[in-house]
Amino acid sequence: MKYIIIGLGNYGYVLAEELSALGHEIIGADISESRVDSIKDKIATAFVIDATDEQSLAVLPLNSVDVVIVAIGENFGASVRVVALLKQKKVTRIYARAIDGVHKAVLEAFSLEKILTPEEDAARSLVQLLDFGTNMEAFRIDSEYYVVKFTVPRKFVGYFVNELNLYEEFHLKLIGLKRADKVTNCLGISLTELHVKNELPENEKVEEGDELVCYGKYRDFQSFWKAI
Repeated sequence: MKYIIIGLGNYGYVLAEELSALGHEIIGADISESRVDSIKDKIATAFVIDATDEQSLAVLPLNSVDVVIVAIGENFGASVRVVALLKQKKVTRIYARAIDGVHKAVLEAFSLEKILTPEEDAARSLVQLLDFGTNMEAFRIDSEYYVVKFTVPRKFVGYFVNELNLYEEFHLKLIGLKRADKVTNCLGISLTELHVKNELPENEKVEEGDELVCYGKYRDFQSFWKAI
């Protein structure tokens, strides 16, 4: 896919670098020449422009890319003006970064395809790490419900799936299990491949290193984690 990323600070830089590494075509833009110089060899094209200026913004191929991402965060006025100009130019798919509630509320008025909240997401990840004492991946459905993936506690290893009683005891619905299996390639080299098992027979035993994917209320995940 083809993306334009406007704003190459820490967030925009990493976003551009990672997307480019995955094979996407990235066009970067920033008012800072040093920022553009630091990334120009890692992405397809980079422009030194003031994106808040309508004529300068016009040099970018805004309507021939899949998504335009406004990664500007610290400069509230610049972020809002760039988004307004993009809407004026009929750019259909715009993602924009918001750094606080007020910024997010203003961006919501533009009916953007997606509002990015990296600081908020990072804070939530830290809260979960501090709250549960382990790394886990959580997808927030709404203010109460989450989908959470976590490595099975050691005490679960060897139990049958139906013996975990996650729903009966904690109201958590088990929706998948991710397992690392050892495979051998054509050169005879042993590799680890991850497979998701969506249908779990009752006689399926939990193995060390398995990851469970569950759905439920955040407070029920807390109760579950405290119980184990």
